[in-house]
Amino acid sequence: MASKKRNGFVAILLVGLMTAAAAMSACGGSGPGGSLPIAEARSDNARILEPQVTDADLAELVQGNSTFAFVLYRLLSDSDENLFFSPYSISAALAMTYAGARTETEQEMANALSFLLPQERLHPGFNALDLALTEKIELRENQTGDTFQLNIANTIWGEQTYAFLPEFLDTLAENYGAGLQLVDFINNFEAARETINAWVSDQTEERIPELLEKGTVKPSTRIALTNAIFFNACWLRPFDPAETRDGTFHLLDGSEVQTSMMHRGERSGYGEVDGVEIVPLRYEDFHYGMYAILPPEGEFETFESSIDAEQIEALIDSVGDFRVDLTMPKFEFDSSFDLPETLKELGMVSAFEPFVADLSGMDGTQDLFISQIVHKAFVAVDEEGTEAAAATGVLGEVTSSPGHAEVALNRPFLFLIRHEDTGTILFLGRVMDPTA
Repeated sequence: MASKKRNGFVAILLVGLMTAAAAMSACGGSGPGGSLPIAEARSDNARILEPQVTDADLAELVQGNSTFAFVLYRLLSDSDENLFFSPYSISAALAMTYAGARTETEQEMANALSFLLPQERLHPGFNALDLALTEKIELRENQTGDTFQLNIANTIWGEQTYAFLPEFLDTLAENYGAGLQLVDFINNFEAARETINAWVSDQTEERIPELLEKGTVKPSTRIALTNAIFFNACWLRPFDPAETRDGTFHLLDGSEVQTSMMHRGERSGYGEVDGVEIVPLRYEDFHYGMYAILPPEGEFETFESSIDAEQIEALIDSVGDFRVDLTMPKFEFDSSFDLPETLKELGMVSAFEPFVADLSGMDGTQDLFISQIVHKAFVAVDEEGTEAAAATGVLGEVTSSPGHAEVALNRPFLFLIRHEDTGTILFLGRVMDPTA
């Protein structure tokens, strides 16, 4: 792999909001640097570890998140470049922001993010989903001592002089386990930026050392909600490096590139629907898996333009017991997006407009609005496993005889990583050019 760090997936979400009045009067310049002493103001309520959520509500939450994942994928895949992002992390962090949304802003966010449950059931749903994603990990580590790891953490950063509603803090504490870290955005915003960056760097094992660049945090910043995911997993059956050789990868424009192609032949799984092939790649923890999806030759763009959660579920359901001779490239790349215009295309408009945004569930006023959303992601796949990092800044801020299949991922393909128990899609991407 490109790094000596353990194989894994990392995702970070940062959400920040600015007051409209302060944003209108704030000028340029930089505040003093240095570390900040952190005090915490949090709800007296503890996180609810056994949320009363029905199976139907949990399934509806996952369905909505998956719908949003592929809608966002279609909007972000309008170029010929590689693509990678974390839809789960985006949904989770924006759900915390949604807790403070009201009236038109609340409805627009629900529609854009495919939040199908009302607020009083959505947040317990996210809590139950988070617990479901991590519930077997501690037991597995105690029993096997292997390297699989999945951590999900939430933290809120708030201006020390700003008043947030107790009920907003209660919702975040009970359902996201998040307390409010008090920082001085007004007078010491540069130090606040460095403090948040240090938290992000720590949560991602230094994979994202500087999420917020200079100029992103301002004296008008009032709140930042951060969600971090660290996923560390090796393949259940690693590729043999001795089988990795240079091979040809065919690009969409008809040209070719030479790249390192891994190979293995084993009894695993394979599925196909209407010519679209799917191959699961299992991690050491069988609750998680990667799926490589290969559209028919010459039909990548057609498939991609209509991809949705139902198509993917049908493909996953088609997976049967096969011996698969799999060839796939090693790849490593990053992606970066500015998301406001994309979310506006989905109808989330008012949240970005000063004096129009209604995030009064946070502070009892209509002063807060979202000024910017940036998403950055990194992924590397090799013979041992997978490593990835993703960060978003929202500033306001399978015992029958098996069949046989041979699959060569030597042209553009999609891939996703999901939690098998709930169907939650943690990461989603495509490989257009593994050498890029």
